Amino acid sequence: MLTANSGAHGFTEIMYAYTSALANNGQNYASLNANNPFYNSTLALAMMAGRFGLAIPVLALAGRFRRQTCCPVSSGTLATDSLLFGALVLGTALLVGGLSYFPALAMGPIVEHLLLGP
Repeated sequence: MLTANSGAHGFTEIMYAYTSALANNGQNYASLNANNPFYNSTLALAMMAGRFGLAIPVLALAGRFRRQTCCPVSSGTLATDSLLFGALVLGTALLVGGLSYFPALAMGPIVEHLLLGP
């Protein structure tokens, strides 16, 4: 039987269990009873996807970059050792990270905090 708290806290428990499994940690909240066949099998699949689903494309990209030849610098080339490049990478990482995690945070911990009342 799948047991979790109802509402926002239950969503947060399940989200944390699968996020942790994808990161190969395998932790969960104490109130989530993950010791049943459904959670055991799906969390194991999540761990495999987290490990091999990331390692295989990274190794493929590394091989592709190894075979790539250098291009001559032109007026359209963005230097990778400039402050502008660092700002673009940081801004992109913050934007993509925020857009990825804010919906899940809004459905879980933020709603749970708002439901606590004044």
